[in-house]
Amino acid sequence: MTTLDTAVSTTQLTTGPSAAVVPPPSRRSAVRRGAALISRGVWKSAAIGLFLLLWEFGPNHLLDGQTRVFLPPLHEDLQAAWRLIENGQLTSDVKASLTRSVIGFGIAVLTAIPLGLLTGWYQPVESFLNPLLEVFRNTAALALLPVFTLLLGIGETSKIALVSYASFFPILLNTVLGVKTVDPLLVRAARTLGLSSPSLFVKVILPSAVPTIFTGIRMAATSSILVLIAAEMVGAKAGLGFEIVNAQSSFQIPDMYAAILATSILGVAVNYGFLRLERYFSRWRTGAALAR
Repeated sequence: MTTLDTAVSTTQLTTGPSAAVVPPPSRRSAVRRGAALISRGVWKSAAIGLFLLLWEFGPNHLLDGQTRVFLPPLHEDLQAAWRLIENGQLTSDVKASLTRSVIGFGIAVLTAIPLGLLTGWYQPVESFLNPLLEVFRNTAALALLPVFTLLLGIGETSKIALVSYASFFPILLNTVLGVKTVDPLLVRAARTLGLSSPSLFVKVILPSAVPTIFTGIRMAATSSILVLIAAEMVGAKAGLGFEIVNAQSSFQIPDMYAAILATSILGVAVNYGFLRLERYFSRWRTGAALAR
């Protein structure tokens, strides 16, 4: 058999009707990655799924009739949530809570980040402010709720001020920490290149401190919602906190759990949104890591 005949025979064996089609390596790796992502997603959501199953079937099988009234199955709470969405009540409560939270949180961000940059970079400022900051950061925000109510009334101002207070210190302390953990070699290199202090802050210190700052922002965003819910339980006419207390006092237990679910979903959504924002502003770190 000649070399040409051998080649033809080999081609027929590998391309004939009975030959197995082997996918390209890139396709096989893509399939493996997809399967790994699916299995990872299933594993991460397994705990939540088990919790929801327990919530659905536990009240009917594990609780007596009197206790079951205070913990309805999940489908009843979801039906109540859908009813509140249809009549617009839940949407109105979420909007009221979000408005207060965004305003208070925005005030905290605009004040805490500049003060944190100054405190973390200038030692005299830190020495002067640190004792006062230690006192206030160890004072629970809810402990000051009566003070804010007495001084600012039971309207919107007191709730926004309380949210700002609760959000201020996590952002401030993480900003200070982020500034202090900037690589000194980067600072020396920037000074060697002749960068002025404002340029040094903008181009070196702030980008390096972004991950730590966003950790504080995410903590503050979550705590702002929680503190606001507690504040709305006292002297409010709208909001998720008001809805929870109003439904509980009216013995509309499914409505109460519907508002609690909305609060949880809102907190998770806010945290996820800031996490994506952190990745966007820190994308230069990924590029720097890949370039090494």
